[in-house]
Amino acid sequence: MRSVDDARRLVRRAILIKEIAELWVHAASRDELIERTRALPPETYAAYRTCTFKFQVTSFGVSLAMPEQIAVIERFSFLPFDGDIVMKDPHAVFAVYEDYEDNASQGGGVVPRETPARVFFGKLVATGGDRGLIKKYNVKKRGYIGITTMDAELSLLMSNQALIKPGSFVLDPFVGTGSFLFTSAHYGAFSMGSDIDWRQIRGKDGKDIRTSATQYGLTGRILGNVVCDFAHHPWRPVEFWDAIVCDPPYGVRAGAKKIAVNPKLPPKTSIYNKAGHLRLPQTVAYELDQVLIDILAFAAAHLVPLGRLVYWLPTIPSSYTDADLPRHPRMRLVANCEQNFGKWARRMVTMEKLAPDERDVDLSGWVYAGRAGAAAEMALREAEGGEEGGEEGGGGGGGRGGGGRGRGRPRRKEGGEEEEAEGEERRQRGQELCWDGSGGGGGGGPREAEEEAGPRGVPRKVLSAGGGGGGERGRGRRRR
Repeated sequence: MRSVDDARRLVRRAILIKEIAELWVHAASRDELIERTRALPPETYAAYRTCTFKFQVTSFGVSLAMPEQIAVIERFSFLPFDGDIVMKDPHAVFAVYEDYEDNASQGGGVVPRETPARVFFGKLVATGGDRGLIKKYNVKKRGYIGITTMDAELSLLMSNQALIKPGSFVLDPFVGTGSFLFTSAHYGAFSMGSDIDWRQIRGKDGKDIRTSATQYGLTGRILGNVVCDFAHHPWRPVEFWDAIVCDPPYGVRAGAKKIAVNPKLPPKTSIYNKAGHLRLPQTVAYELDQVLIDILAFAAAHLVPLGRLVYWLPTIPSSYTDADLPRHPRMRLVANCEQNFGKWARRMVTMEKLAPDERDVDLSGWVYAGRAGAAAEMALREAEGGEEGGEEGGGGGGGRGGGGRGRGRPRRKEGGEEEEAEGEERRQRGQELCWDGSGGGGGGGPREAEEEAGPRGVPRKVLSAGGGGGGERGRGRRRR
């Protein structure tokens, strides 16, 4: 950073940064750190000779007892500081950071280190971050929430990743109860959401997204919400949105749905029900791998140049590779951060739309593995804890993608044969999906590819595997 003021501006906006220090010395051991500190030129600390001050010691990987922290601080007694030691609001704070790397206290069964691997010393210049926002937007205190409401800290972090600023237009295409609308609006954006589950938007017991917006004083920055199917969305194909921030439904609590003729239900003979009201359209499962591909296509078509897409991707840590991450020739990968839950994980993916004069991302030789659905299945099994049956949508308000009983997964029998078969089928179906684009996303694959019109006219290749085809499933027709 160019100046202390830059550091302070950053920490005021940041959520995860606890403090920023001006680094004076770093070393591989405490003894070496002291030697290097003694060698510092006097002008480094001349401005702090007579001011009030204090020392602090922070360790990573172990928890240092107070006597040991004091022992570390006393080794710096040679510094010519004549001011008073003040523990509350001193003029200067000098910080020692000790890194013990992957220690036993962090899990993994490694042998604990007795000495730090790296040590740093310097002057603290900024602290805190905007941690108060996490308490303000705490979902436990929010007026309207649901089973898929995103944690406040993660919602704020995603809004920062999207580079939201005053005047930005932000869309959440799977809005649910509106967590991303509030954090985006907090940073000055005009936010809007959509969802196929009208019950989430309508609310329950007189409470809805507007209830929370009023609670936070953000009604003037939330433009509204639209009930629509993302697979058949109503948005015009223009570059309008500055950011798209969303948590695609991946079935851990609520499965995704899209409008299509459901072969498991009897055909409708009228658009009206017995009471004379308009029927709700039939829906089918919206496969997660297809959801992700549609999101990238939508972002490439509707984001402004250099606009950002931030979303969550479920993965299996033991088998994750770069092929698990869907790509698009007009979307540049900016960040890919893992949140590990053990057997499964989710990744916060940040992508940026290329400027008009930039060449497409080279995707030659790359094929989307399509294993997100399998990761979601593992997450669901872990969340259920081995219980029979399993309801992804849940009652009372339903899931974000359709609620109710979700997809009605089969009961577990001896050895879990049905679950293994279903998971394998999802993995095979995921292998059928990949991007086309000028980078040749599907070229050289083991199966023959055929061209098909993707979302809103964006082309993609659907790899055929034994006659099924992701394209037919994408349009909601019966698989053969």
